[in-house]
Amino acid sequence: MTGNLTTGELALEPLITCKLCLCEHSLDMMTTLQECSCIFCTTCLKQYVQLAVREGFGSPITCPDMVCPNHGVLQEAEIACLVSIDQLHLYQRLKLEREVHLDPCRTWCPAADCYTVCQMKSKDSALPVPVDCPVCHLQFCSACKSTWQLQHLCQNSEPVAVPPEKDVLINGDVDACIKQCPVCQIYIERNEGCAQMMCKNCKHTFCWYCLQNLDNDIFLRHYDKGPCRNKLGHSRASVMWNRTQVVGILVGLGIIAIVTSPLLLLASPCIICCVCKSCKRNTEIMVS
Repeated sequence: MTGNLTTGELALEPLITCKLCLCEHSLDMMTTLQECSCIFCTTCLKQYVQLAVREGFGSPITCPDMVCPNHGVLQEAEIACLVSIDQLHLYQRLKLEREVHLDPCRTWCPAADCYTVCQMKSKDSALPVPVDCPVCHLQFCSACKSTWQLQHLCQNSEPVAVPPEKDVLINGDVDACIKQCPVCQIYIERNEGCAQMMCKNCKHTFCWYCLQNLDNDIFLRHYDKGPCRNKLGHSRASVMWNRTQVVGILVGLGIIAIVTSPLLLLASPCIICCVCKSCKRNTEIMVS
């Protein structure tokens, strides 16, 4: 287009559509991610990263495009350009805490005012072993974090099986306000609300009280029986309305499938005929 411009005319800067706000912006208002090359307006990307830092618990901040072909992850240098210095320090601290928590060879020193990461002698995190802090020289148990002594008996409360339901694990204090996700083991705090929880880190859905998997329990039947009966946190009418909506969606999909099936059967000869004609035409072209 610039080659056809006459003297005195200005070339218009191309506008790019942001996938988050769906608005068009000039290139100087956009930010391209290094790992996946996806591009978004800087304002939307800042809001996305700031929210991810507050609610991500230090987990990697992925590309905001849900269908990103490269599954890009933002680098720490990119995050530093999009958030304040306080939020950057918060993300770095949460990231370190998450890495240490998921690493079976490292743990935090339990001494007050000692924020040291200690190396564990055993890779089996379930086996209590003595751990030495290199800073405060405290020797503590890797499982219960109490001071290590000769013939140490670990007082760490282990999960116990609940007989009424299969694959249910429940901690000693079922009403604790902080628990760990059964899948990724990240810490989750619950102040109030529904007992059906979804981990923001791994998207696993589970019951807050017994930690049972609820990924496939679309009707919330888990709260109709067993030790978690009537503990969902919603009224019976609300639960019934939720089930009615789910049934309605399933019935609607079934009706659509039933209605469209005869139409597809009737149209199938025409579709096959069109395909055959197209193939025959391509064959004739190749022969000629």
